[in-house]
Amino acid sequence: MPAQKPPARPLPFEPRPVPLSPTLAVNETLARMRRAGVRVLPFGFGEAGIPIHPALTRQLAAAADRGGYGPVAGSAALRAAAAGYWGRRGLETDPAGVVAGPGSKPLLFALMLAIGGDVAVAAPSWVSYAAQASLAGAEPIRVPTPPGEGGVPDPALLADAVAAARRAGRTVRAVVVTLPDNPTGTIASDATIRRLCEVARACDLVIISDEIYRDLVHDPGRTITSPARHAPERTVVTTALSKSLAAGGWRLGVARLPGGPFGERLRAAVLGVASEIWSSAPAPMQAAAAYAFAEPPELAEHVDRSRRLHAAVARAVADRFAAAGARVRRPEAAFYVYPDLDPLREALRTGHGVRTGADLTGLLLERYGVGVLPGSAFGEPAEALRMRVAPSLLYGSDDERRLAALASPAPAALPWIAAGLDRLSEVLDDLVASAAGAGRARTAASA
Repeated sequence: MPAQKPPARPLPFEPRPVPLSPTLAVNETLARMRRAGVRVLPFGFGEAGIPIHPALTRQLAAAADRGGYGPVAGSAALRAAAAGYWGRRGLETDPAGVVAGPGSKPLLFALMLAIGGDVAVAAPSWVSYAAQASLAGAEPIRVPTPPGEGGVPDPALLADAVAAARRAGRTVRAVVVTLPDNPTGTIASDATIRRLCEVARACDLVIISDEIYRDLVHDPGRTITSPARHAPERTVVTTALSKSLAAGGWRLGVARLPGGPFGERLRAAVLGVASEIWSSAPAPMQAAAAYAFAEPPELAEHVDRSRRLHAAVARAVADRFAAAGARVRRPEAAFYVYPDLDPLREALRTGHGVRTGADLTGLLLERYGVGVLPGSAFGEPAEALRMRVAPSLLYGSDDERRLAALASPAPAALPWIAAGLDRLSEVLDDLVASAAGAGRARTAASA
């Protein structure tokens, strides 16, 4: 007789609960709805929505036989190319101060681990900053942004927040900024950046400046002020191929660390973290990224066309929200719109029972198949009726349409993009009308 197996005994603990990132979660939900035959508007995921340039794919293919690990910091060619990229933007960079990783997201996490302590973040700010701080055993300190200037904590409020946290016994060592901003698509002014740097010096904070959208400013004549210009001794700058070149799936990012003794120590710590987590960025990707950061003319033109496309469609989306009664600032960069439906709050409450941003975005998803993220996912108060809208997946369902959108002088008028915009207007019009109608019916019933 075979020996009996001992009865299975459940483990006496549960895995640590780590929720899926809201941006990825909404994308997966929309994919399931689409497979079920539901008509959806995929506005939840921050993907650039344009094809990879053929020159980049050729570079990747040519390097496909590179199977070795390589240096933890990245290849010499990639670090030199990244240094040249920053140098052309007024940030003279020593290649020895550049570290590559499998996307800027892991680099940001490695920086938080290496710096230690709690982290100040803007409210609102990209969902992963606060989440990564928590994963690193720290606490995010949320600081509101100046009006109309997303991505940067208000400097005066930052100083007060850091002082209060330290009085409470917390160790605050860093502040994260985004230039230009995700989720609002706006840009902080030079004056705000200067004041931020002054506060960082006074409070002994490291500035982590996520500049992944830097090349997607809608007005080509407008420049971005990096904190590294005003506080070079304490500023880390990160970027990647994910947004301007739409290579998010390739997972390749770079960080520019400050010079001097502190920068050297920070580099050593980041490399130590990297050596234990990813060893080295994928060698074929590094080769393609070295080509990309050298900015050959064909890629520079590709980025310029994508900038124009993002600007045209994001502005068209902002106009549709404004026409429906939302309060919305026209985006200045990237491919995001951040409308506020607070002017419609009473109608939404009485008509649909909407009291929070999550109520509103849940209604949009379940009733209309519109995937957007509530402001609360980015650190806003739960009751805020702001949301992030990412319309870049309207550009087309295949590369033929996406290339046509890139080439068009009026992409918002292309039939497939116009259809998406019109569907958005239909949804917003029905949302407002049905809310008003339901509110009147409830008032009549209670009379």
